[in-house]
Amino acid sequence: MEYRDILVEQRDGVVTLTLNKPDRLNAMSWNTWEELVDALRHASEDDDSKAVIITGAGRGFCSGSDLRPSTSEVEAPRKEVSRTGWLRSGYLATYEVVACQKPTIAAINGTTAGAGFSLALACDIRIASETARFGTIFARRGLSPDFGCTFFLPRIVGLSQALELMYTGDIFDAQKALSLGLVSRLTTPDQLLPVAIELAGRIARGPSLAIEITKRLTYRRVLPEMEDHLRLEEHWSRLSQTTEDAREGVRSFLEKREPKFQGR
Repeated sequence: MEYRDILVEQRDGVVTLTLNKPDRLNAMSWNTWEELVDALRHASEDDDSKAVIITGAGRGFCSGSDLRPSTSEVEAPRKEVSRTGWLRSGYLATYEVVACQKPTIAAINGTTAGAGFSLALACDIRIASETARFGTIFARRGLSPDFGCTFFLPRIVGLSQALELMYTGDIFDAQKALSLGLVSRLTTPDQLLPVAIELAGRIARGPSLAIEITKRLTYRRVLPEMEDHLRLEEHWSRLSQTTEDAREGVRSFLEKREPKFQGR
């Protein structure tokens, strides 16, 4: 398929997928998710692809779901299926990041929030710029988390820290992300992609079959549990989207003010 929202580059066994909507801090529409999944599946099946980097163009990694889609953008998953089953549901997109047979590295260059935060969590390894900022953000929009946030976050930072981050939706800096174990290292902004490419290159030059087997074994029991969890998350996320608080969350975002939630 032709890609409109992402850029794909392959060099020396490393596939770099760049979210390319910098004017919107790479906010995700359904079309963006579909393109990302298609590219991940191609990389997973390509013997010449040994590692995958996901990053963002401009100032943001991914600011979450696009709350202001243009009329030309796809606002729901496409009905026609491009590969076997496609996603079954758009909310299962992060499952495909984990299911990709090749190691995945998130090179987090800037704002990482909401669904973009979930996308970063789904990657095997996360490296961040010192200027990156993070936030689950869902609660600030009157929504429950989706795209795997409630699955990944407690496993990475622990239950108490994860719940605090999800309850408050607070934005935090790269140093806190490092201290929480959300990212494995920080770099200067100009060194982020070179460092990610160097690490991906080391992996690509390694024993690719052994590395793929390592990933499969690591996630063997995780994937079935994750798919069930994502379906539950989708159910409750869709329900939360029908509330007055969710409508107020979107209105306040568009009007650039603090929300006034009523608990209904």
